[in-house]
Amino acid sequence: MGSSSRIFEYFVVCGLGPEIRALDGAKGFHGVEEMYMPAFLDQFPPSNHALYPPPPPQLPTCVLPAGVRIYSSGLDTDDISTYPRSYPIVLTEGDGSKIYVSCIAFRDPICEDIIEAYQIPANSFADKCICLVSHSPSFQVLRDALEEIFVLCFSPAGCSKPLWDTISHMVSHVTLPTPGKNRVLFSIENCLLSAEAPPKEWLPHADISFQPLVQCLDVDKLILLFTAVLLERRILLRSNKYTLLTLVSEAICHLIYPIRWQHVYIPIIFSSGVDYIDAPTPYMMGLHSGVDTSAVTMDGVVVVDLEYNRITTSEEIPPIPETEHSFLRGEILKLLQPNVVGIDFMKVNLGSMGDYSLRSGTKSWGQEHDFQLRLIFLRFFAQILSGYRNFIDTTSTTGFNSQAFLKKRSRATNQPVESMSMIMQFIETQGFLDYLERCNSAEENANNLLDKLQDATGRGQNPLSIFPSEVADPEIITIADPKTDGSEPGNRHCYKRFPASARTEEQEEKRKSILAIASGASKQVPSSPSIRVHGGPKAESLSPRERAERERMVLDIKVKLQGLWLRLLRLGATEDPLSSFEYGTILALIESDAEGIGGSGFVECIREHIHSGWQCRLTDEQFIAVKELLKMAITLANSRNDLATIRDALEVAAEMYRKDPNNVQDYVQRHLLSLSVWEELRFWDFYFEYLMENCSNKSTNYVTLVTAQLIVMATHMAGLGLPDIDSWNMIEKIAERNNLGYKQLIKLRALLTHLQQLRIGYWGVATGKSQPLQSYGMASPLAIDVSDESQQPAEASGLGRSWVHSMFSRDRSLRASSFNRANDTNAVATTGKTDISAAQKKTQTNMRTLRGHTCAITALHCVTRKEVWDLVGDREDAGFFISGSTDCTVKIWDPSLRGSELRATLKGHTRAIRTISSDRGKIVSGADDQSVIVWDKQTFKLLEELKGHEAPVSSVRMLSGERVLTASHDGTVKMWDVRTDTCVATVGRCQSAVLCMEYDDSTGILAAAGRDVMAHVWDIRSSKQMFKLQGHTKWIRSMRMNGETIITGSDDWTARVWSLNRGTCDAVLACHAGPILCVEYSPSDKGIITGSSDGLIRFWENEGGIKCVKNLTLHTASVLSISAGDHWLGIGAADNSMSLFHRPQERFGGFSNAGPKAAGWQLYRTPQKTAAVVRCIASDLDRKRICSGGRNGLLRLWDATTSI
Repeated sequence: MGSSSRIFEYFVVCGLGPEIRALDGAKGFHGVEEMYMPAFLDQFPPSNHALYPPPPPQLPTCVLPAGVRIYSSGLDTDDISTYPRSYPIVLTEGDGSKIYVSCIAFRDPICEDIIEAYQIPANSFADKCICLVSHSPSFQVLRDALEEIFVLCFSPAGCSKPLWDTISHMVSHVTLPTPGKNRVLFSIENCLLSAEAPPKEWLPHADISFQPLVQCLDVDKLILLFTAVLLERRILLRSNKYTLLTLVSEAICHLIYPIRWQHVYIPIIFSSGVDYIDAPTPYMMGLHSGVDTSAVTMDGVVVVDLEYNRITTSEEIPPIPETEHSFLRGEILKLLQPNVVGIDFMKVNLGSMGDYSLRSGTKSWGQEHDFQLRLIFLRFFAQILSGYRNFIDTTSTTGFNSQAFLKKRSRATNQPVESMSMIMQFIETQGFLDYLERCNSAEENANNLLDKLQDATGRGQNPLSIFPSEVADPEIITIADPKTDGSEPGNRHCYKRFPASARTEEQEEKRKSILAIASGASKQVPSSPSIRVHGGPKAESLSPRERAERERMVLDIKVKLQGLWLRLLRLGATEDPLSSFEYGTILALIESDAEGIGGSGFVECIREHIHSGWQCRLTDEQFIAVKELLKMAITLANSRNDLATIRDALEVAAEMYRKDPNNVQDYVQRHLLSLSVWEELRFWDFYFEYLMENCSNKSTNYVTLVTAQLIVMATHMAGLGLPDIDSWNMIEKIAERNNLGYKQLIKLRALLTHLQQLRIGYWGVATGKSQPLQSYGMASPLAIDVSDESQQPAEASGLGRSWVHSMFSRDRSLRASSFNRANDTNAVATTGKTDISAAQKKTQTNMRTLRGHTCAITALHCVTRKEVWDLVGDREDAGFFISGSTDCTVKIWDPSLRGSELRATLKGHTRAIRTISSDRGKIVSGADDQSVIVWDKQTFKLLEELKGHEAPVSSVRMLSGERVLTASHDGTVKMWDVRTDTCVATVGRCQSAVLCMEYDDSTGILAAAGRDVMAHVWDIRSSKQMFKLQGHTKWIRSMRMNGETIITGSDDWTARVWSLNRGTCDAVLACHAGPILCVEYSPSDKGIITGSSDGLIRFWENEGGIKCVKNLTLHTASVLSISAGDHWLGIGAADNSMSLFHRPQERFGGFSNAGPKAAGWQLYRTPQKTAAVVRCIASDLDRKRICSGGRNGLLRLWDATTSI
């Protein structure tokens, strides 16, 4: 059962562990007056469980915020200070999700082995805390279950089975209730407990009482606190009760619904974290009132004293507008003091005039009061945001036309805009902007209670009408209590202390080792508060207080970095990470920290994210941002001689990918070559020692062990793009130092040379360093001139993919297998040299390499016969290929001119070209510089530059009548008149970036789709939108329109067939195991062909229901292009493989067999592929040519009509 389906995710015990450390960082026992750091003691599921991630590492510090105290006695019934304490806490993860924890802290006897090792007084007690951890906000269920476990443990009658058996059954089997549908019943010994959640149509689940909030603060203070939270000020709650801090924090977060608190949220902060109060960013934190804050600057902090009903701040909080303030204050008073507010009213039934909020006024506080209080604040939002939906503007940077909204409110209330400072500040908060973004999702719109309330109010309905009526009793789900195995009916388990769970042999050995070291230290050094036993590399240079301060600083920066990192990854498609607040703050933390905590913390943050399951995929913009941040972290670490941070950055950089629209990946590591540290032997010496110390299999033969670690280093050197001679000099020195033999040196030299050649074949010559094309010393295992891509054998492609995969992998065994494969390839290359040469000679006649671009090819277009045909016949430019590149140029190629194919180079763009189209007289190109350029096809001159898009241009299309159709990442589709250089109209508008577009010039039907997961269809002649085709759940990458049918391919692994007559989905094609990157309609058999990142090509028959009739596995990488004609079919993939299919013409007798039509496609020819990564492919089916554009800037033209 996955953790997401369980209500209890962890049971954790925290307290005094075997490694005792004081709060100031000093190791060992220093007397009972000292406070000690809490640690993890036990947990279920265990820490070595493969299916569940570990609990938050900060959990012990948060559940025992004051630390662990040692006592001479335990529970004393006459002393209330010794009683167990039960309280909830809430933790916020880096992605903003909350973890809810119920805690019971109590005094428990210290284990005898710890007492003996540290010479602690006998029969001593220490603070211990048991916790239930959940992602469900079921505070009451968590508390009830935990208290039953605690009572059962210390019950004189004992329990019927071991306590940890009861705990494991409860955590493993009690499921989350389905909101509004069922109630889960479970038992702990003889106590029956239940859990349920309200329907999704109700207010968000809040299993707390709001009474503590209204009891601690009067109405005016409550409204002031609400305003400060709404305006995202720095909020500090103070109380001497932990429970109160958590309940008030959670209550105020629920009262600002539908807004969500977007900033730091720590309801209970540990006492040593007082310096967090100086943080400049908004936060909401709770601090025990016993903690001294006199040394902390409180400028701008809103301090809420819950014990004395007091709020202080040095900054003015703008008041809520008078109308809404009067409503809010009056309604809260009606709820809290109904007898006073309604003292003048007659006690008669006035029907609909009766105030529904008074129905619960005379009762003691309960769930009805909680609901009424939340409804009052929701009604407040309905008033203050009246009509806000009319001012949502997806084209603006904020998504909201705030000026128009304020002007409309000013006219409605007869108040000047200048007097609305509170509203002006509110609509600029991150919480309000986040709400606007959520309004765009279908699920949020369906359950948007604010919109429903505004609609109900406008119709004069009771606000309660927005909630579903009473439903039938929920279904009861009973969790059966397991039978007691191996225990007699009368056998009971009694405990004098909270028992420890069973430890593994490894855990037991580790515990004994720690205690043995502690025992030796305690015998050498007197156990005195004035004498400390220090540890760690910086122990001699830092005092205990300085070490404690440094540890707090590290934790503070790490928590900030985690949140900033995850927010950086969540930036929208139109947001620039390099100019974002998140990027600037991370950069400042890295640069401003002289000790390197920011840099090392940022690298560690990425590594933890990778280990938690992140796939390391980055957009182009995020890729650049991360690359620059890592460069800065490495540069500063090098200046401090912090080789550990450089090592970690090197490893995470190899694992972080960029994924472009064609699924061709880049990785961060190869962009770090310009840093000088890689040329220094001291770093590689350090890295080698680290690899040797952390090798998992140290029992292996020493020579094999050294060789394996040098292989890892070689992959990193090749990944960085270090010159071959520099890499080999450093590896050779380290190998000789470790007495590596000649045979191993030969293998290492062969591997390194081969990896360097493969890298050049993939990425080209590295920039920023001198990179020789020929190897030094020993010859390459494959003696091939890599400067000519067409001369590389097919085997290099498979080995290259293995090398790339192994280089990015954390599994060293995979890297070793890549080394073995290199040796195998060496043997093949040696023995089969004649065959390879023959094959190369054979392919020279039908494969050409076109050189001209200096950077990756990003767009490729074939001038088809249909585009340029006129009454005279074919134009001479039919069959030309037009390419665009990240070198910002467009090039025109004539395949008929062997040896001089390049006809012209067009310069005008300033960023990468993404799309190209043409007609009889013009070429049009769109680029990342947000511009569209129209060129004259005969003179190659720039005719017009069309500017109007606000984001990169993704698609262009030349139309009849001197018109151009363009689509962009800004979500718009525009039509331009080339003759006047003007935008005729914005003919279509999507909610996010447009990735693909189709247009039928004969009917005027336009279809576009992209990141908003919908296909939009417009009739541009009548200027209206026909349909929004909804069904896909992820980005739509490809689209084809044929007559009344549209075919779409999506990242959700499906293709869909839509009817333009009905606007409905006729079929879902779901047989691929990856995103569908290209779809095509086959005119000869009316079938459908789909290609995916899984490398498969699937043929679908469209008669009597769509079904897959044929699968092809010719390609081993993403299929990028499918082009179908009447009798020819061209396909290309990212692994630089191509294939051409032929369909025999029908004869008068029809088909010779009764098989499916799609199966009639027959493989005609496929060329030998080479080691290159392809980004785009275009096919000229009339002349049986296919052209591919590679990341290395080369075009590979295959002429299938040339005899093989």
